[in-house]
Amino acid sequence: MWDAGTTYNTPPLRLSLQGTRHHLINFIPKLLAATSTKRLRIYRTLLKVIAHKGVLERPGRSEPRVRKRRPKIYPLMTKPQHELRKQLQTA
Repeated sequence: MWDAGTTYNTPPLRLSLQGTRHHLINFIPKLLAATSTKRLRIYRTLLKVIAHKGVLERPGRSEPRVRKRRPKIYPLMTKPQHELRKQLQTA
C-alpha cells in the first residue's frame, strides 16, 4: 500500500486495506508464474490497481478499543465433560 501510494501520489492512509488484500490475493498466482521481467510489469500493474482503490475521507471517525461481548454468568469448564455430567446427575 505504501509503494502504491507513493508511486501514484495517493496518500497511503486513503487506500483500502481490504481492497489491497483482495487484489494481492488475485495477483499472487500471476506473480509466482511470471518470469523476473514480467513479474516487475505485473507488480507495477498491481500498484496501479491498488492506488486507484481509495476510500473517501471520513472526518471525525474513531473507533474505541472496547470489548463488545459481555462475560457470561456461567463458570468455565475446568473438568472433562463426562465428569461434569456425572456430577450433574448425582446432584
